[in-house]
Amino acid sequence: MAAQLDGVLEKDLQEKIKKSKILVVGAGGIGCEVLKNLVLTGFLDIEIIDLDTIDVSNLNRQFLFHKEHVGKSKAKVARDSALGFNPNAKIKAYHDSIMSNNYGVNFFQQFTLVLNALDNRAARNHVNRMCLTSGIPLIESGTAGYNGQAELIKRGLTQCYECKPVPGQKSYPGCTIRNTPSEPIHCIVWAKHLFNQLFGESNDDEDVSPDTADPEAGAEVGEAALAKDANEKGNVDRVSTRAWAKQCDFEPEKIYNKLFFEDINYLLSMANLWKSRTPPKPIKWESLVGEGEEEVTDSVTRDQKVLTHAQSAKVFGESIKALRESFTKLPEGDHLVWDKDDKHAMDFVAACANIRAEIFGIPRKSRFDVKSMAGNIIPAIATTNAMTAGFVVIQAFGVLKEQYEKCFPIYVRLKLSGNNQFITRDKVMIPPNPKCYVCAAKPEVVLKVDTKNVTVRELRDDILIKALNMVSPDVTLDGTSTIVISSEEGETDCNDDKKLVELNIVDGCVLKADDFLQNYELSITILHKDPGREEAAFEIIGDPDSLKPKEEEQSAEKKDDAQPSTSSGQNGSSSNGKKARHDDLQSEVCIIHDDEEMPSTSKAGTSGATAGSSSSGVEKRKHVEDSDEPVSKKVKVSSEQDDSDDDLIIMDD
Repeated sequence: MAAQLDGVLEKDLQEKIKKSKILVVGAGGIGCEVLKNLVLTGFLDIEIIDLDTIDVSNLNRQFLFHKEHVGKSKAKVARDSALGFNPNAKIKAYHDSIMSNNYGVNFFQQFTLVLNALDNRAARNHVNRMCLTSGIPLIESGTAGYNGQAELIKRGLTQCYECKPVPGQKSYPGCTIRNTPSEPIHCIVWAKHLFNQLFGESNDDEDVSPDTADPEAGAEVGEAALAKDANEKGNVDRVSTRAWAKQCDFEPEKIYNKLFFEDINYLLSMANLWKSRTPPKPIKWESLVGEGEEEVTDSVTRDQKVLTHAQSAKVFGESIKALRESFTKLPEGDHLVWDKDDKHAMDFVAACANIRAEIFGIPRKSRFDVKSMAGNIIPAIATTNAMTAGFVVIQAFGVLKEQYEKCFPIYVRLKLSGNNQFITRDKVMIPPNPKCYVCAAKPEVVLKVDTKNVTVRELRDDILIKALNMVSPDVTLDGTSTIVISSEEGETDCNDDKKLVELNIVDGCVLKADDFLQNYELSITILHKDPGREEAAFEIIGDPDSLKPKEEEQSAEKKDDAQPSTSSGQNGSSSNGKKARHDDLQSEVCIIHDDEEMPSTSKAGTSGATAGSSSSGVEKRKHVEDSDEPVSKKVKVSSEQDDSDDDLIIMDD
């Protein structure tokens, strides 16, 4: 081991390596390389955490794993394999989510340094906040194909993970997905929505039926089809896609004809849609029966080959039968979760996407291409993972020597730099964003939201947890004793379905959000907005100053020569000419929300619940009595958060 050999490393660094305690978060492509590097360097006290298990697809790049390890815990197998390099090392493995309430500030404070090897934005944000709160240096790393990076995050010295701007989520108008797809990705998104409508967590915003509210279709849209479906009273009896599928026992032929023949004919009745477009061509199941097609049995060939319509229809039928069998075994009210690595779920989406593409005259894709697009994956390169992991340990040396000013971000790039180098580093340390809503002295955001229609449940799940990355938030209305959301189970359940305006959350009011686990408080100023039909119901603005009139901004700049705003948009975007990250490397950004969005992690509610007597002390917490007993909460965190596979990088278009 390098630290045990005199002359390899300086004496002082040798001693610090032996005495340090390191936490590695994630045991995927980068995590395996980092763990191996740490052990071979001479680090003796290491802990590694990962919730994931080993899949066959991991074996070509996560070299600590072998065929016999498939299905086992990544963290535990990585530990056992790494001990083979140095049996004297003390390595503790956790098969768990780092976002569990078992790993609070006290857990993080026992480490000298934390090394992130994740591809999950929610988990990365959480570790970022925990390290900021506990004062422990964090080395963040990520790869995207041939690009990689490693950088130090230290409170007060560098920007944090959430200081930098994050590209907005790529989304598509619902009417395009449902009525007029023109690209393969439109068909893939539709197919994923269909999976959820039939077998997954159903969402009204992911309806796959023709959209009769499409403004382009005109006022007389689908009259003939509506008249045909009307009952004796002239009304149309609406049945959910899943309820209808259950009625016909998920029969592939009936589902196929409904989706690809009847619904397409319905779309054709919307004549205005096809004045400047090529109309789709409906196809019946019966027309495909008996077509002589060579069956593709080899899995590799099947992944790479673009299947014919008849072959896709056969895969469609087989996958529905398999999914139906899995779905019917679940407890009442439970559902399947789409996973790109689940054979039948992936087969279903690929087949549906290609069938729909054929009908709309869109080029079909191979199963491999559909999987890459549906999972938003940039394939991992083992060499990039290894190089990036090396940079992580080099950065760790700088931290142990407390030479923070020399720990500039390091990048590996596919394209050569201006100096003909593919390994580069920043020449300056990027300081914290003073407008960051995480690491600023007084974190605050402006929330533009439809207060008349957005519910408290949506405020908690979609805004605080999914968009603002909290785990178990408590929310009070500033200036009042009203508790809007509580992380204590059952305390505010009756608020869940209430509109914000019903709790006097209106234009101009301020909410105080507090996450006990993250030790994080945020001030949220509410601005009411009336969103358009295809516009999101809310918008988060990281820099409240960006809402000032231009004249006011210019006057303020002249008056005190203030620094320009360094953030705007959801996480704040740089406007001072400095790059928060290299533009060609975004470690993970979602374009299709499905599997990586955090599930609802807390129950909220109670109308007009009031906080009895206010508590005193530095820590603001509800129901704190004059007692020496510590405050504890039941933090409800999903145990299924995937914290690894850093080598599968989710990108934005």
